[in-house]
Amino acid sequence: MPRGLRSGAGSHRFDLPEVTFVRPPIAPPSRTPQHGDMREFLTRLLHPLNLAGFVTWLAVAMSLHGGDDPAWRNDLLLAAWLGAFLSCNCAADRHAALRAGSLLVEAATALALVAFAGNPGTAPVLLVVLVAQLAMTWSLRVVLPIALVLNIAVYVLWDRDGYPNPLALVLSYGGFQLFAALTSHYARSAEDARDRLVRVNADLLATRALLDDAVRDRERLRVARELHDVAGHTLTALRLNLRALLAEAPSPQLALAEQLSADLLGEIRNVVHALRDARGLDIDTALRALAAPFPRPALRLQIDGNVAIADPALADTVLRTVQEALTNAARHGQADQLDVYLARDGGRLHLRIEDDGHARLPLREGHGLTGMRERIDALGGELHIGRGTSGGVRIDAALPA
Repeated sequence: MPRGLRSGAGSHRFDLPEVTFVRPPIAPPSRTPQHGDMREFLTRLLHPLNLAGFVTWLAVAMSLHGGDDPAWRNDLLLAAWLGAFLSCNCAADRHAALRAGSLLVEAATALALVAFAGNPGTAPVLLVVLVAQLAMTWSLRVVLPIALVLNIAVYVLWDRDGYPNPLALVLSYGGFQLFAALTSHYARSAEDARDRLVRVNADLLATRALLDDAVRDRERLRVARELHDVAGHTLTALRLNLRALLAEAPSPQLALAEQLSADLLGEIRNVVHALRDARGLDIDTALRALAAPFPRPALRLQIDGNVAIADPALADTVLRTVQEALTNAARHGQADQLDVYLARDGGRLHLRIEDDGHARLPLREGHGLTGMRERIDALGGELHIGRGTSGGVRIDAALPA
């Protein structure tokens, strides 16, 4: 069921749905990094593909147990393969070197089991699992040559040991590997497309939040003008006529009517003043909707109470700046948290963004950072990008408000 987005205290509320495919709420409760890492580890460990790989390993271990080979050697190789398998699949995405090393260990131990097995039994099945893992990590242009090299190695080992018709065996296992690679490839492509759709949906929700607020402000201003120009003008004329009648023929009824018209005119002026006193666009809700599809980094937003953004162009610049910082922190900085702070100092709006990732300075400004700088320059603002106190990227922007 869709749920409404709520901004901080004193801000507007919009009945916007949650971002598609995102299970956590827009503003999930904060957790310690240790709890977040443990939860992520358990989620990865209990993934259906990991369970399937473990069952496959168990079947291979049972088939190799009790053969002519030394039990300790097979047990050692099987334990090393399982450890590398779990290390690869449970490692966070930011640990690319660990994943690559684990895949290398899996390949080496699987080939060793094929070499030491007394018959071409189930040991090559581990290579099917390995190829499926490779396809979940890299493109088919990289995976297929690796699979070809692995199968050539298996053919050489079986041909050396004199197994009958080794080419047919290798081709049969190669067919399973190709099927596993294509399945993993399409699964990963579907996940990437889903993630892109989630981000586009979040972008649309954030833009819609600002657009709805801007439309409300324009309508509020139009109603205020109508009340002031039409109702206010008519009541002023009515009050002047009542005063004239009261001067010619004083009566309690005319005096009361004149007093009521004065009170009504004062109330209308108060309403007009309240309608014109807009609190600005709800940048809080827009930023939280924008950050919702990012499982990491988590957005920690702080907006001073004196910050009010009424200009849609300024609000859009703030939104796109935070969006680019979120994308870079997730893709390049491998950050766990992104701090966004908005404050107003006189006629300037100060935006500070800092993540806890790993910044490599000097930063090479690609299209994203260049677009960020161009947007800020177009509004007459200033932008500075450097290293933060926690080692991540820090972005400081000052914009006229």
